[in-house]
Amino acid sequence: MKISLLFFGLQFILFSVYAQSSKISTQTELAKLVDISSLPAYSETVLKQISSYDRTGGNDDGFSGQYSFIRRNQDSSLVLLDVKGHGVINRIWTPTPTQDTLDFYFGASDRPNFSVAFDDLFSGKVYPFVAPLSGNEIGGFYTYVPIPFANGCKIVSRGKHLQFYQIQYSSYPDHVQVEDFQLALNRDAADKLKKIQERWNDISSDIEGETSLISVDTVLEVNKTITLADLKKGGRISAFKLGPSSVFAGLNKQIDLIITWDDESDPAIDMPVADFFGYAFGNISMQSLLLGSADNINYCYFPMPFDRQAKIALRYRSPNESALAEPLRIKAEIYFSNRERIPQEEGKFYTHWHANQQAPIGKPHTFLAGKGKGHYVGTLLQAQGLHPGMTLFFEGDDVTQIDGELRVHGTGSEDYFNGGWYALLDRWDRKMSLPLHGSLDYSLPYARTGGYRLFLSDKMPFKKEITHTIEHGPEGNNKPVDYTSVALYYADRRIAEQAQKPDNQLTKIYIPDTMMVYPQLMRFSLNGAVKIDGHVWQAVHGGQIKIDLSELPKGRYRLLADMEKNREGANVTLWQRQKQVSRTISFYDDDNTKVSNNYLCTIDLDDFKDAVTIHLQKDDNRNKIMLERLVLIRE
Repeated sequence: MKISLLFFGLQFILFSVYAQSSKISTQTELAKLVDISSLPAYSETVLKQISSYDRTGGNDDGFSGQYSFIRRNQDSSLVLLDVKGHGVINRIWTPTPTQDTLDFYFGASDRPNFSVAFDDLFSGKVYPFVAPLSGNEIGGFYTYVPIPFANGCKIVSRGKHLQFYQIQYSSYPDHVQVEDFQLALNRDAADKLKKIQERWNDISSDIEGETSLISVDTVLEVNKTITLADLKKGGRISAFKLGPSSVFAGLNKQIDLIITWDDESDPAIDMPVADFFGYAFGNISMQSLLLGSADNINYCYFPMPFDRQAKIALRYRSPNESALAEPLRIKAEIYFSNRERIPQEEGKFYTHWHANQQAPIGKPHTFLAGKGKGHYVGTLLQAQGLHPGMTLFFEGDDVTQIDGELRVHGTGSEDYFNGGWYALLDRWDRKMSLPLHGSLDYSLPYARTGGYRLFLSDKMPFKKEITHTIEHGPEGNNKPVDYTSVALYYADRRIAEQAQKPDNQLTKIYIPDTMMVYPQLMRFSLNGAVKIDGHVWQAVHGGQIKIDLSELPKGRYRLLADMEKNREGANVTLWQRQKQVSRTISFYDDDNTKVSNNYLCTIDLDDFKDAVTIHLQKDDNRNKIMLERLVLIRE
């Protein structure tokens, strides 16, 4: 995806959302996704979400279907949404779409205004529910096609069973005129959708509008802070680029980005460069629409208005007192306009960086909590499990309290990022970037993952306060984790003090000593007539299975296995390249016997040996191995 600023034409609309248009319609809502210059503008809408979350606090967020509807009609159809007043549905998500028809009723209509199969909200077969606003990629199915409605909306599934779902909508005051959605878009709405398709997929033109450019090419030395820009007159930053991206990668994250507005005592941004631009555990990862890295350049296109002064700086922390750190060549481009902020109509851009090491058991992780007026526009999260094995901490739900009311309750952590089904092949199993959301990483051996989500047409306004959290674990926040999150929001001032300043302890990336490798996500090379069916591997005439371990850190490891022995169990040996590294290991037993942490051998992983190969001995009857997982303990 090419990135530039045509998408963000600087036609700054310094009015509230109601002044932008006399009527809310599909085209006005699509416009929010094609021109983000009004993203700083305050909104009087109320954003809410209906979902299938477990009302008891458990983890049945859609598995049984018990909470997957508001009520059941006499004909067994399911009411998924039933709201009064004027509004816009701006997001629908599920990891379990069905072919059942959804009927959408607007106002007091007793007949559906339109109907569509649930899975065709995401398939691309029914216009206007087409890419990039609708689709699926990382286990979750999503649509951001706006569905405005006047005088209420009801959604009914003709099916009798549903699992996971979320429907997010914004309510408008009664005095705002709203035009009901129609499947057949008018010319203006169709044009807006076409522009989204063009610009989200191939954004390649130069900056439009009256902007100035500050170019910086300098050397950043350890234990020094340098200023990239110090603007002394009100205006707004429309783009910020910083590179090369590779300079900021690594396990220590020692270069911090500091941005301050109007001589405020606390910076609006103060965190490692890597965390702000969506790196995952020190590796370049994110390439979203407004924030990330592409072509070895970090970029940020969030509009950033300010009143009197803007200062952008970089701080280079020393690794430790005795270590040597090389000076780094840094290049930056800052695009800005003199068009000033109207404080009554727009907020300034702020972030909240939260490095929550060993997150307290029993308490959710907080993205943002504070008092003031503004709107929430983005989340980045890196989640590191502290127990080896499965990433069960990602079962936790997001919860958002706004102005004293529960507005949003999610159904799982990957669901929050529009994903689904972690640890399954081609679902939430690796990094993947989409314009508004994505997975930053997924690794079972490291027991870590992460994700990001941007809120554009579905930004979350708050008039007085917001508390936005996510659980770590399916129930009771009971899974040990390190969480590092970045919350993005607009307000007239920082609404939550950032209690932490980046330091070497908070920013060093955790590397576990014990790692686990599961069959469902192993990378194999096979030799011979080998059949793999989940955790059961069979080679009737003998064969070899080479397991790629290049993801793991270099070192010496004790290799153990959780395995099952039975009458069909084979004899095997383990090899690295052409060297046998284990004794003969038997998977045979007269009875079915599960064995945990069975020692296999000791292996070395380095630049030349980054795999282990299992050799199955030829035997017509004893030719299977049942391997639940490999456990590697670094010596």
